[in-house]
Amino acid sequence: MPEDRTTIAAVSSPPGGGERGILRVSGPLARGLLTRTVTVSAGPLEPGPRGAFPGRFHDGRGEVPALVLWMPGPRSYTREDVFELHLPGSPHLLQAALDRLLRLGAVPAEPGEFTRRAFESGRIDLSQAEGVLELIEARSLEQCRAATALLAGGLSERVAGLRDGLEELRALCEASLDFDEAEAGHVPIRELTSLGEAALAGLAEALRWEERRDSPRGRPRIVLCGAPNAGKSSLHNALVGAGGALVSEVAGTTRDGVEGLWRLAGAAASLLDGPGLEEGGPAPERAAQRLAEGERRAADLLLWVVDSSAAEPEALSRERASHPEGTPVLLAWNKIDLPGAPARPPEGLLASLDVQGWAATSALRGEGLDGLATAAAAELALAGAGRGGGEGRGLARELSARHRQALERARAALAEGLALLARGAALDLVAGALRESTEALDGIAGRTTPEDLLDRIFARFCLGK
Repeated sequence: MPEDRTTIAAVSSPPGGGERGILRVSGPLARGLLTRTVTVSAGPLEPGPRGAFPGRFHDGRGEVPALVLWMPGPRSYTREDVFELHLPGSPHLLQAALDRLLRLGAVPAEPGEFTRRAFESGRIDLSQAEGVLELIEARSLEQCRAATALLAGGLSERVAGLRDGLEELRALCEASLDFDEAEAGHVPIRELTSLGEAALAGLAEALRWEERRDSPRGRPRIVLCGAPNAGKSSLHNALVGAGGALVSEVAGTTRDGVEGLWRLAGAAASLLDGPGLEEGGPAPERAAQRLAEGERRAADLLLWVVDSSAAEPEALSRERASHPEGTPVLLAWNKIDLPGAPARPPEGLLASLDVQGWAATSALRGEGLDGLATAAAAELALAGAGRGGGEGRGLARELSARHRQALERARAALAEGLALLARGAALDLVAGALRESTEALDGIAGRTTPEDLLDRIFARFCLGK
């Protein structure tokens, strides 16, 4: 952090009156400003370790009660000395307090300057800074969740791991340049290829993660759930028109999520198949259940598949109780082609299960699929009416597009490097392609982002953030 860094100050609470307003300060003068403007019962405040202190703020004309949050650097958001003043929420009092701090040497913060300092100091990377911006602009709970996933480092951690793998692979290629294949220092081509293919798979997974994170603002996400062998995988394949989900008479054959595109009336949705609802089992199955639970909680709609030929009210009640609260549920009354299977659920059972809609289906014969699609589209339309959108949605799509483009560039460069390796090209050419792949990932984290793009990103923040 430069030693001549200014000390910035801004009101960080929303405009207008309220019970409490917040004024934020960061920079080398922060400690001195606190000492000169805040008193406690024993006299002037002498900030020590981080903490919260009740006191009184003097704005030069009078004093007001204040709660001080003191966060000395480097253990602060910006890695500088930071404090917040929580004052009565009158806009006039907040402005007077800000004016007092500016007279004593602070300067007004630019939009997004606190977060930019956090980025420049290495506290967060650029994708996490964009998560802050998305969170500020979010207009729905779904958008908040997607922004929080980015802010928490979901993409950052994936990119960092991929970058380490690419750097290791490039180092091995460059080290092998000095050796012949018969010498001990040469790394076998098959080992380089294996490492490259693992990195390529990691890039594909990072792209899928970003697409899933962006789905609340774009394509709706529907998750299949139900007991093992209820016919979820067969129904998934019938709805998306593909054979991506493993189908077997043996229960529990699906562990990893399988995703496909389900075309609904006037729109399309991502349809995810996963393991059946069950407890216990070996460690891999328990891990798969934990992942599936997370997918169900993030879903826009649950498609609950029930084997109509073996439906038991008590078991169905337990299944329904395991569904996350607040997520709409559509019932697929499946396997109606089996002998003796009822064509519709009993009326009393439907009422007790509290589902938003239902359709009788046979994945084997393709019966009821159009009705199921109509019911799903109607439910998503109802849910979408309350999701919000507007500026926050457009911004999030723009930022997500930047991430996906960078990941695609990284994947294309890595694929080119593997193709060169397969053709027996010189390893310095392979290393060059790997360098391009790494540089694309560095753009996500902000290591190679041009200054003018950084300016445009942070200019979209509001004051005090």
